[in-house]
Amino acid sequence: MTRRTAYEVAVRAEATLGEGPTWDPAAGRLLWIDILASRVHTYDPATDRRTLRRTDQHVGAVKPRAGGGLVLNLRDGVGLLDPDDTFRWLHRDAVPGRRGNDAAVAPDGTLWAGTMRYDEATGGGTLSRITGDGTARTVLDDVTVSNGTGWSPDGRLMYYVDTPTRRIDVLDHDPATGRVTGRRPLAEVEEGAGFPDGLTVDADGCVWVALWDGAAVRRYTPAGDLDRVIPLPVPRVTACAFGGAGLTDLYVTTARVGLPAPHPLAGSLLVVPDAGRGLAPPAFEG
Repeated sequence: MTRRTAYEVAVRAEATLGEGPTWDPAAGRLLWIDILASRVHTYDPATDRRTLRRTDQHVGAVKPRAGGGLVLNLRDGVGLLDPDDTFRWLHRDAVPGRRGNDAAVAPDGTLWAGTMRYDEATGGGTLSRITGDGTARTVLDDVTVSNGTGWSPDGRLMYYVDTPTRRIDVLDHDPATGRVTGRRPLAEVEEGAGFPDGLTVDADGCVWVALWDGAAVRRYTPAGDLDRVIPLPVPRVTACAFGGAGLTDLYVTTARVGLPAPHPLAGSLLVVPDAGRGLAPPAFEG
């Protein structure tokens, strides 16, 4: 197992709950969010240009769309932001006390959107597969904090985190139908090392996971072996994604919510240059 500490600050910020870094290849920029501040951020590493957009509801995830614009996993469902900044609902599913959380785009272009209750009640969340026309199918129910989701390079495995379980799970995924079966643990984060949060899968099929209250990002091999640890200065590390022109830089979001004396970098967007090689992220088909 190797340890690496060569992180840099990409965007110094004070996000309450920074989350969901996603590389947008068409625009050459990184998307990320502050869930509880209802903000969507963009960052162009080539020019250092940044933008900020406020949403009307808490936003759990944002992803690029194939035809331009963004898809948003919001408190009351999934919405679309068109290139002209027009908003419309794609799949509205408002449940009192519940909000959208992390989401991911599968290799077939569908959105896999998670939910959780604000009070984090056990079993109060779901993971749903949403197509471009807004058709939704519940993939997993009885989850608590639906978080990181990703696919192996060949699309035949799906990785998933329900944070309080402390596990990164793996499921068999049928690329033709989007069905998943055989859920089983890939790895478990030991007591005292934090909780698994957002994840990404690299070109070698390894799973990188951010550790909430663990001050680190870890990489697990497809066999479930821990082979890399990237220590970070902030305890609440929330998610990670590869970006940049060659998809070699690992971007990491962080949070300051609930910390009585946050580290000066808590809430910032960090980057580990040349950390590995990511997979080209698909855009949402809608």
